[in-house]
Amino acid sequence: MSLFSVFYYCVSVVLYIVALPLVLLLSLKQKYRESIPARFFLFKNPPFKSSDALWFHVCSLGEARALKPILQALENKKIHITTITHTGYAEAQRYDAEVRYLPYEIFLPFWVRRERALIVLEAEFWYMLFRVASARGARIFLLNARISDKSVAKYMKFAWFYKRLLRDVEMIYVQSEVDKNRFLALGARNIEVIGNIKLAGEITTTQVLQKPEDVTTVVAGSTHPTEEAAILEAFGRYKKLHKATKLFVVPRHPERFDAVFTLMQEFAQQQGLKLGRWSQEKEFGADLILVDKMGELNNIYSISDIAILGGAFRDDVGGHNPLEPAYFGCKIITGKHFFHQKELFRYVHHVQYVDGDATAIADALQETHNLPPSMVEEAINLEPVLKKLKEL
Repeated sequence: MSLFSVFYYCVSVVLYIVALPLVLLLSLKQKYRESIPARFFLFKNPPFKSSDALWFHVCSLGEARALKPILQALENKKIHITTITHTGYAEAQRYDAEVRYLPYEIFLPFWVRRERALIVLEAEFWYMLFRVASARGARIFLLNARISDKSVAKYMKFAWFYKRLLRDVEMIYVQSEVDKNRFLALGARNIEVIGNIKLAGEITTTQVLQKPEDVTTVVAGSTHPTEEAAILEAFGRYKKLHKATKLFVVPRHPERFDAVFTLMQEFAQQQGLKLGRWSQEKEFGADLILVDKMGELNNIYSISDIAILGGAFRDDVGGHNPLEPAYFGCKIITGKHFFHQKELFRYVHHVQYVDGDATAIADALQETHNLPPSMVEEAINLEPVLKKLKEL
């Protein structure tokens, strides 16, 4: 281990000790009750039982889903998957693979075994992960790699660090030419532009729903705090002009279901609207419906006319995947802060990008009557990636 690696490891230990009270506090929250004990205390998170596999590391739900077409093509390979979030972990468990949470960096030298290759998705750049995996003999690849507009200044400021981190990487498959140039500036080598692998994902539903007749159906998908309030107010204005309209609200994180229901309850009482919960009754009689069950968003998109896509009305989330509502022909409204999904939005046409206030969203809802449905006109060729992985 190099002198820098020893120094980095010691700093990581100090940070771990300093952050321990906060880590313990966060572990009490429902959202982190499973992931934090696993990642920071190795609770029910042993090393992989087998070794010498193709190890994919993803962050959360979207990246885990994006693996599907790749893993289908690698059905004869032994697969390991690590993730950061509980939603990503749950999605990864759908595959024929060993699944673990990625431990905090100080545990990796004692946790990582020999792997045939480590394939890291998007921007999960952990120094000790790369160093230890490489030292154990793994070939390292970056897949769907990106450096967002919001993050590029930080990367360039610490270019000396990322140059050291990326020297263990054998091949980088990036989303765009812009990303390629940014990685080159960090001293990376062997970079190939293949586009966003999420374009290769199969978009499906888990059940067939019947769209309500003679009703405009609006879905607020993957919403975050503060977004629901603005969307509800905008919907209230729209509904005064278009009575035959209903709104489904699908919060991004399940631990917020009750809080969002309370918000919707207050709004429904003020407006004299009928409110329902999807988990209690899957009927369409209500004006407002909270979808409080995981895995239902595509089902709702499939019967919706308009999709208000959350995560981009705030400046700290970065937006969410627009391919799914576009696939089902929804007219998409989203915010202007979609920096993590910029490459995907490049492929989707007829999207309205608006400010996060109720007035802007209400105006966009009204404008949907003059616009065609959103659509995707691009595709991706995964063959270069699959050929490389099949050779391993």
